[in-house]
Amino acid sequence: MTETIGAIATPPGRGGIGIVRVSGPDAPAVAERILGQCPPPRIATHAVFRDANGDSVDEGIAIFYAAPRSYTGEDVVELQCHGAPVVLDLLLSHALSMGVRLARPGEFTERAFLNDRLDLAQAESVIDLINSASQQAARSAARSLTGEFSNAIMTIDQDVLKLRVYVEGTIDFPDDEIDFLADRDVETAAADIDQALTNILERSAQGTSLHEGLDLVIGGDPNVGKSSILNALVGDERAIVTSIPGTTRDLLDADLVIDGLPIRVRDTAGIRESGDIVEQEGVARARAALGVADAVMWVVDDGEATPTLPAFDAPTLLVRNKCDLTGRVAGCIDERDLRLSALTGAGIDELKSAIKNLVGFEGGEGAFLGRRRHLLALEAARASNQEALTEIKAGRAELAAEALRATQHALGEIVGATTTDELLGEIFAAFCIGK
Repeated sequence: MTETIGAIATPPGRGGIGIVRVSGPDAPAVAERILGQCPPPRIATHAVFRDANGDSVDEGIAIFYAAPRSYTGEDVVELQCHGAPVVLDLLLSHALSMGVRLARPGEFTERAFLNDRLDLAQAESVIDLINSASQQAARSAARSLTGEFSNAIMTIDQDVLKLRVYVEGTIDFPDDEIDFLADRDVETAAADIDQALTNILERSAQGTSLHEGLDLVIGGDPNVGKSSILNALVGDERAIVTSIPGTTRDLLDADLVIDGLPIRVRDTAGIRESGDIVEQEGVARARAALGVADAVMWVVDDGEATPTLPAFDAPTLLVRNKCDLTGRVAGCIDERDLRLSALTGAGIDELKSAIKNLVGFEGGEGAFLGRRRHLLALEAARASNQEALTEIKAGRAELAAEALRATQHALGEIVGATTTDELLGEIFAAFCIGK
């Protein structure tokens, strides 16, 4: 029999409302002990909450969700009381004294997945929605939670299945007069699947940027205005700015959102040789940050005749600062080279657009809040399908069928149809307790 679990489902601290959630076969009995009766299903009921001694602890709203019409697919009781930590602890302790087990992080959502209330992509979207750093990220997570992403995956999966049935039929009935290519345009079908996978990959890649955000590191020589650009981007005096080279000694982070794209901007010490041991450490940290950045903004003085742009593994944007001193016009020179003045603000809007373009972010509208594992699975599915297309063109049914099986397996990993226990544990461990 499944254990009954319980947890406080609201964040730590005081609040107007706090919720204790209990899920499992003993949930009705817990309700009877705490409330005096189990409320009728799906009706918000005013009740007095009592502790193990029968003394009144609080009063509030209780809701009972009978299986399978609940979040977890099990019997669930939610006790909505005043959000005093001591009251919530008393109620949870009373439930635990009745044999209820404290829920692990994400265990309620894990049970929803195991009881087919959510698929794995929908379950992941729950924590993504909770952790959304922008409105676009929240909307994308909501689309996945309602099943839009999963439905798109399953539509492709069904198309692959239909193609598999046909291809494997030519293997199972070799004596029948089945024209492998003429009876149905299987090549066109495989090509259509490839296009569908490409489209969903593009939408998911946009969503991955919304989910993971962008680590943008500002680098350059001393006194070129890196800290001034950081301040101009975030609209606040986050970094100390002076005319003395080497003012910035350590890494300084600031968060901002550009058209829905969450960005962590990191200011660094100016790159130069120095006899100052503190500055040497700052330069070392700057080089390390530039080496692992998702994107680099390399800043130079606009008065520099032929600026040198170092080679980085990440996409790099050359920013020519202090055009207010050179008299040149602020704006984009090309897609990875622009001129601005951090002092006057000229060119800052163009800089924000250039940052988005640097990583191919188009605004996130219509994006699925894809995770890195989703992209890897989709790329594997597309590679296998392209292999199937090659084998179809060559008339090798057995090899085409095997490649199509691999395509379906990769798609199944996204929604949880072919997922390991280790992956499930990793996913749900990232949730908060009570969700």
